[in-house]
Amino acid sequence: MNKESIRLTSLAHGGGCGCKIAPSILSKMLASLPRPVADPALLVGTETSDDAAVYQINDRQAVVATTDFFMPIVDEPFDFGRIAAGNALSDIYAIGGRPLMALAVVGMPVDKLPVEIIGDILAGGAAACEAAGISIAGGHSIDAPEPIYGLAAIGLVDVDAVKRNSGAEAGDILILGKALGVGVLSAALKRGDLDGSGYAELLETTTRLNAVGADLAEISGVHAMTDVTGFGLLGHLLEVCRGAGLRASVDLARVPIIASARGLAMAGLETGASGRNWASYGHEVRLPERLPYWQRGLLCDPQTNGGLLVSCAPADAGRVLRLFHEQGHADACEIGTMAAGDACVEVR
Repeated sequence: MNKESIRLTSLAHGGGCGCKIAPSILSKMLASLPRPVADPALLVGTETSDDAAVYQINDRQAVVATTDFFMPIVDEPFDFGRIAAGNALSDIYAIGGRPLMALAVVGMPVDKLPVEIIGDILAGGAAACEAAGISIAGGHSIDAPEPIYGLAAIGLVDVDAVKRNSGAEAGDILILGKALGVGVLSAALKRGDLDGSGYAELLETTTRLNAVGADLAEISGVHAMTDVTGFGLLGHLLEVCRGAGLRASVDLARVPIIASARGLAMAGLETGASGRNWASYGHEVRLPERLPYWQRGLLCDPQTNGGLLVSCAPADAGRVLRLFHEQGHADACEIGTMAAGDACVEVR
């Protein structure tokens, strides 16, 4: 096999967080699960679709545990590994924790991929973990029909600093840490329509760690936090609304969009996952009349290692934004507010 001629994205039916099962289908799958055993030490479980599980181990500390894996979003093996690992670690940061170590989750079609390519994927994951200050301490691998890579990650968080997605309060400011459009860019790449500058934008945002979440957790005025991934901005914001029993108002003009993704979306490029997302939760969203179809698509666009979404007190919004900007998230900005009302998202 010629290593240079293999396109990883051609070996998978989906890529990145666009592989996630649609929200409506996932809800039906989980509905049949038995109620978890009552355990007062389990601070965060499955009840609000939070980003990670949190288990208290002493008076001050809790363990954070999560797993995330998917099929290739890019063709470069090392980049795929970096992106997948960063995406998995984001769930630790989104709950307010700091990662301790990770285990690799590996499924590879060994009859289609040279060992060198698989090694490059693993090396990319290790590089992302090194940037986060942790090691990959082991893992598990299988022979699979499509390439799959990700992490099971473990972290620690102060019990008073845990940030659930359900803690938003009326009057809060909504801040988004990264621009939208990753799904559109990855779809363009798979079609062969993404140029060099577009690929650079895709790589920059998907490999940028959300480590700022651990520092944001120390701000008492940060009431809720999550990361925007496969369900798109609207889907993950709806989880915040449902958990808090509040309405979100989003100022469409302020939502940051990756430059290349905007042009591609306006030209008609939309991901299949975006359509599935809208079909799952569109009835809970209020859009302006005559909203261009491409704008709706970007609001539902699946993000891979997308930005943190923060709901915070107005008095702390400036401090939150400064932390984002100081840690390399230049595109972070205020996008809306939370208010009393039925649990839905209103886009204006």
